[in-house]
Amino acid sequence: MRGAFLAVLALAGCAGGLRLQDHPLAGRVWDVRAQTFVAPEEMLARAASARHVILGETHDNPEHHRMQRVALEAIAARGGPRALAMEQFDSEHQAAIDAARANGADAEGLADAGHFDRKGWNWPLYRPLVEFARERAWPLVAANLSRSEARAVMAEPSRSGLPPAQPAVREALERDMIEGHCGHRPEAKRLAAMIEAQRARDARMAQSLTSRGHGGGTVLIAGNGHARKDVGVALYLAGGEPISIGFVEVAADQNLPGDYLGGYAASASFDYLWFTPRFDRNDPCTAAPR
Repeated sequence: MRGAFLAVLALAGCAGGLRLQDHPLAGRVWDVRAQTFVAPEEMLARAASARHVILGETHDNPEHHRMQRVALEAIAARGGPRALAMEQFDSEHQAAIDAARANGADAEGLADAGHFDRKGWNWPLYRPLVEFARERAWPLVAANLSRSEARAVMAEPSRSGLPPAQPAVREALERDMIEGHCGHRPEAKRLAAMIEAQRARDARMAQSLTSRGHGGGTVLIAGNGHARKDVGVALYLAGGEPISIGFVEVAADQNLPGDYLGGYAASASFDYLWFTPRFDRNDPCTAAPR
């Protein structure tokens, strides 16, 4: 199994459009709590024994999706069937996805049934993951809050039905939101609404992992922000602590795992960080208004 795993891993590292492929951290796995490097096989063997596994991502990095597929194959090889939950599908379309799956739909048919936003989510990056679920006969779970529900929470945050966030959680989410707005702090009321909508999404994803009694457990595909254990889905997840793996793009001037601790690599954020090359994208903040 080790030889086959390493062969797939090598193929996964051949994507174009990536920078810093020769970075000293690229391809390595950091055990955040133990503060040591581990082999990918060791990490995935532990993940396969957990009821819930959360695979983070930077949405537009093709290497992250390639490695998610590698992780799914490794987890499947070590255990029984699970369910694959995905942030990219809104939970309001679950019944349609189930019906399409029962009728033998292919990946395209499942995407149609789930109203997958092919342009917004860049469907070619996610299709291999949906195909994996179909090939393995894993249920496909629509995990996200719908846009209309998120807008309702934005308009009236109390509609989330969640208790007030702990101060540390709120502060961390505020930092994430401000960073996502290129360092510009939104107006206080809007910022509070954005935070509550994010929490509502996390709570919905957590509910999707447990509400249907997936006996073999689940794997959730979601952005790194949702995958964080200190502020994300894990806060709302009952029934077993998940294993959370964050896929982290390396930076040219950050050659040690500790260099990333100012971001989301703190000891409470993830169980493992899987470092990857950086996707060559335009900086969205370059032309940000001041």
